[in-house]
Amino acid sequence: MTERIKLTNKRYRLGYHIMAPSGWINDPNGFSYFKGYYHLFYQYYPNDSKWGPMHWGHVRSKDLVHWETLPIALTPGDSEDEGGCFSGSAVVYNNKMYLIYTGHHYYNDGNPEHFWQNQNLAISEDGIHFKKYKNNPIISEAPEDNTANFRDPKVWYDNGKWYLVLGSQDKTGVGRVLLYESNNLTEWQYKGILAKSNSSDKEGDMWECPDFFKLEDNNFLVMSPQGIKKDGSKFKNYRQTGYLVGDYNYQKNEFERGKFSELDNGHDFYATQTMLAPDGRRILVGWMDMWESPMPESVDGWAGALTIPRELIYRNNVLQMRPIKELKQLRTTKLVDEDLELIDYKQLLSNVKQYEALLTFKADDLNGSGIEILDSNNNKILDLKYLNNKVILNRMGKDGEREAEINIEKELKLHLYVDTSSVEIFVNDGIRTFTERIYTDKANLNVISENKTDVSATVYQLENTAIKF
Repeated sequence: MTERIKLTNKRYRLGYHIMAPSGWINDPNGFSYFKGYYHLFYQYYPNDSKWGPMHWGHVRSKDLVHWETLPIALTPGDSEDEGGCFSGSAVVYNNKMYLIYTGHHYYNDGNPEHFWQNQNLAISEDGIHFKKYKNNPIISEAPEDNTANFRDPKVWYDNGKWYLVLGSQDKTGVGRVLLYESNNLTEWQYKGILAKSNSSDKEGDMWECPDFFKLEDNNFLVMSPQGIKKDGSKFKNYRQTGYLVGDYNYQKNEFERGKFSELDNGHDFYATQTMLAPDGRRILVGWMDMWESPMPESVDGWAGALTIPRELIYRNNVLQMRPIKELKQLRTTKLVDEDLELIDYKQLLSNVKQYEALLTFKADDLNGSGIEILDSNNNKILDLKYLNNKVILNRMGKDGEREAEINIEKELKLHLYVDTSSVEIFVNDGIRTFTERIYTDKANLNVISENKTDVSATVYQLENTAIKF
């Protein structure tokens, strides 16, 4: 057995986000609650800091804040998943945890683009040790009109039946989500197409990581399309994560939905998964990177992390994300607590790399209000400003600008979570968000404004022991 890659430098390691002990991670998987613990799995390659044959890494937590690493849950190499245990989900049934995942397979011609995929099951009684189902695969092949892209099952229970959605692509090059139904999690019937792209340019040519759920009175399909063409300030990432909202009829398998909307407007947000918490909240976690991201930490023996957990709220026709309330436990010391009258800029914080900042800007003209993050030499790493009904983020380097439309009158609220090599920015209670990886020796914080603005600022030092390896 090949040994796990070793960490050689901890300069970019995160303090309160989920990471692997070493090696590569991408999509979150199997977000669930079982026997008093929140469980979260992730796509994992332990032997290198680059993508390889996918395993399922595993962490658990009592409070969604303090996580402990558990043994690898799924290892590829069996006949059902010889090329990798790709993404999937977890459900609890008959007091057991079931993992439903994609098995990846390569044809023996040396071409990595020549593959096929099926769907499989693994079962655990304790939530730690998993045994693959003896009659795998549970779904052996894609429909005839599908390409080889047939993956990422998300399973839920409704009105006496299990349902499963899969990301896929039809043979005309259109992204879509397929629906299956089951009475027992082991035998599945294909029900047809839940939703598909109206145009490969506008809604994508392949839909990954689908997640279908009801929130309040609406049904949501959250997924990660590939190939959407940039449209002005929208869709600047080649790979997106966003959502469709509408009404769903289970009997007819009809989803009347609107247009595709971005869920996060930053550079590093992909492949989300949600769960229904015991208290009824819909909570989301995403991969805090992107396939095209540089990932300079890979030279240190690791790559990739997951976002903080976020509660989903549907308000004003926008699916909003907000930091979960449990994250307040991370606060240790209040570093800043002041109200100030601002013109130009003021440095709020220096020599701190893990903090939470709550900033409120009030003015008749908020244009030019926002924040800057700088390194120890006061070189700008990132800034975010409100300008003419847009929030515009610039990260220094190639392809740095991202923006989101938002109509703000007299109050701009920014909620920041900074953690060594990442920043997550929630604008006006999460009506817009930006998720970014940043790589610097420091993350000094300035507040900025082009006009006379009143700023209320509170900043907390955050705990640095959230995950235990």
